[in-house]
Parts: sequence; structure tokens; C-alpha cells
Amino acid sequence: MSDTGTDSGVLDGLFAVIKSRRGGSPETSYTAKLLARGRGEIARKLGEEACETIVAALDETDDDVVSESADLLYHLLVLWAQMDIDPVDVWAELQRREGVSGIDEKNARPKT
Repeated sequence: MSDTGTDSGVLDGLFAVIKSRRGGSPETSYTAKLLARGRGEIARKLGEEACETIVAALDETDDDVVSESADLLYHLLVLWAQMDIDPVDVWAELQRREGVSGIDEKNARPKT
């Protein structure tokens, strides 16, 4: 993977832009349109982008996977914004899991 001078901070910047679109005009902003349509539509789009990322990973080029991954992350951030989930909380959860076996972490979850 090449270093293009960007880092994960781009996600925080994108999230700030997404939040600024709340209550914006759905006629001029795709993000405002998604937010206005609500959680169900955002979740549907997130699932669609996840499927497109999988298809790209199985049948398409690395560039296609990069493009679909960007779409997937964008729609995930829109969902977080709609639900008032701060990315900092997700980063903290990832940090909490650091160094913990994925199997151990999954086994420690409450059974539902």
C-alpha cells in the first residue's frame, strides 16, 4: 500500500462534513437526502455498498475494491451521523479490542 500523504484523519473530516449536512437541502446534497430519508434507507444503502465491495473483491480490480470501500465507509459514517454515534466511540472500541484475540473477544460478548 502506498503512502499518499493521507491518514485515517480523513474519516474524521468526512464525518464533520456529513454532520454539517443535517437539515440541508435534499435537492442539492446527496448526504442531506440520505439523512432525511432516515435510518432504514441509510442501512439499506450501507448493505448495498457492502455487497458491491464483496463483488469487487471477488471479481474486479484492486482499484474497484478501493472505490467500493470508500463508498462503504462513507455510508457507514452517514449511518453514524444519523444515529448520533461519534466515531471517537468506535475508535475507542477498536482500541479496547487491540491485542485481544478475535475469538476471545467474540466469546466474551453477552449471549443473546
